[in-house]
Amino acid sequence: MLEQLLIFTRGGLILWTCKELGNALRGSPIDALIRSCLLEERSGASSYNYDAPGASYTLKWAFHNELGLVFVAVYQKILHLLYVDDLLAMVKREFSEIYDPKRTVYNDFNDIFQQLKKEAEARAEEMKKSNQFSKPLKAGNAKKQGQVQKGLLDGGENKKSVESGNGDGDGHNMKGRVSMNGHSKNGHVGNGILSKKSNGDSKENGSPNTGAFDVSKLQKLRSKGAKKTDNDVNKVSKPEPKKKITKKNRVWDDSPKEQKLDYTDPASDNVDENVLVVATDHGESMMDKEEVFSSDSDSDEEEETVKDGKSDSKKKGWFSSMFQSISGKASLDKADLEPALKALKDRLMTKNVAEEISQKLCESVAASLEGKKLASFTRISSIAQTAMEEALVRILTPRRSIDILRDVHAAKEQRKPYVVVFVGVNGVGKSTNLAKVAYWLQQHKVNVMMAACDTFRSGAVEQLRTHARRLQIPIFEKGYEKDPAIVAKEAIQEASRNGSDVVLVDTAGRMQDNEPLMRALSKLIYVNSPDLILFVGEALVGNDAVDQLSKFNQKLGDLSPSPKPRLIDGILLTKFDTIDDKVGAALSMVYISGSPVMFVGCGQSYTDLMKLNVKTIVKTLLK
Repeated sequence: MLEQLLIFTRGGLILWTCKELGNALRGSPIDALIRSCLLEERSGASSYNYDAPGASYTLKWAFHNELGLVFVAVYQKILHLLYVDDLLAMVKREFSEIYDPKRTVYNDFNDIFQQLKKEAEARAEEMKKSNQFSKPLKAGNAKKQGQVQKGLLDGGENKKSVESGNGDGDGHNMKGRVSMNGHSKNGHVGNGILSKKSNGDSKENGSPNTGAFDVSKLQKLRSKGAKKTDNDVNKVSKPEPKKKITKKNRVWDDSPKEQKLDYTDPASDNVDENVLVVATDHGESMMDKEEVFSSDSDSDEEEETVKDGKSDSKKKGWFSSMFQSISGKASLDKADLEPALKALKDRLMTKNVAEEISQKLCESVAASLEGKKLASFTRISSIAQTAMEEALVRILTPRRSIDILRDVHAAKEQRKPYVVVFVGVNGVGKSTNLAKVAYWLQQHKVNVMMAACDTFRSGAVEQLRTHARRLQIPIFEKGYEKDPAIVAKEAIQEASRNGSDVVLVDTAGRMQDNEPLMRALSKLIYVNSPDLILFVGEALVGNDAVDQLSKFNQKLGDLSPSPKPRLIDGILLTKFDTIDDKVGAALSMVYISGSPVMFVGCGQSYTDLMKLNVKTIVKTLLK
């Protein structure tokens, strides 16, 4: 049974709901659809499932992009109604004819809807009946085909029996084959597969089967051919294996002596002076600098593309380009958008965006453009690219505040430290970028303390201790083979006693499939309730970014003892200076998790930490 059907504008104004349905929906499935699907550029999906306490709903929708209308149908997930898609298409067609932007009430649409619903239900019943009738027919055809195939096999056996001179068996099999196919006793089959060769008259006259196919001869020929080929292969001499030539080391007479590549600070008794010198030479963090270089590079790229476009248009000629801009249909459909969207998908994939996400984005853009009128002197490719650009900006723009400094001051007023936990897979740079975040907070007069909760990897505590010494930041450590959750809890208590504003918790790297380590991480988060959980991921990964983030969130939710588990709050992208224009990992991570990119690591020094420039990323993706 249909639970609800409503029509609203893209601005959120509800125009019509079915009063006769009027079922009280549990939870808020419409709000969840708008928040989790339509605003997240997932509208290309066929349906959306919403689970509420005591009920599970399936939502389907349709767009009228020219009028800016959304049609949503809600029904119980267990029912699998077949007429919903047809009903939405008919409601969309009928309502668009009476729609007036100045009207807000459409009570006259109730009768029309009831008629449309009856038609859709009747059509679904007819489809069910036709499917039920077609199934036994198909089964009967399959049986007949099996009987024919069986008859053919029997015919082959009969031919062998004829050659061996067994007349009784041939006549018996002949009768059985004729009775199965329902033909006369002459041995002819109506479809022309079998012929007179199987008739018993030739055997009675004693004449040899001149027209019949001799199977034994074929087998003899095959065996002879196989022997010949084997002899030919044996005659060919096997090539002797070549001796491996070992390369000798070349000695250069004029080569300089090897220098010892040791750039560590010389050990001295006065360590504090060295620390002070190192701490003053770091400079200002890139988090507080404006990205002037990005706009310059973008303008240069735009100039190059304009020049290339001008040269291409000169080659093609003004008539062909003018014809392409003028030609087109009154409204766009999927066939018109498919070439442009395929080109956009390939472009996104070359920028290291996951294939699954590229496909979903193109489907969402197609759903938002389908039905729109094509203005004159506009190309479909330019319209699709503009829609894709708007979708990418909407995805990458954070929907909540990511101002950590404001949250730190708010926690300071409550006299408790602000706790940040860094999580991620092995080798992505959690400890290094934790030190960068600590240096940036230190520049803003924030008291920071590090917590060495990576008690698994050898050398992890010493690495964090070195960063703390260089930045003159206190560190809380308990060594190795300790429970990370207990170490983090004691570190937070110590920070409350000594007046630290922020506690940066370093955790061990773990793969998303390692359940024991993921269970330990979920325990750490459950016991300490951090204010911010940062997922540290490489900008080099493509499709693996989807797997990492989705499984991290899934494991944190499944293994947490809390009924409302904490998931990833933000993303820190590392090694961003090594990817050139392959920036697709940022889009993949944000799309799959819904969490914003809060920091970007772009170097090896403490100052190499910056914010994500959304416009630059979008232009690079579509370049």
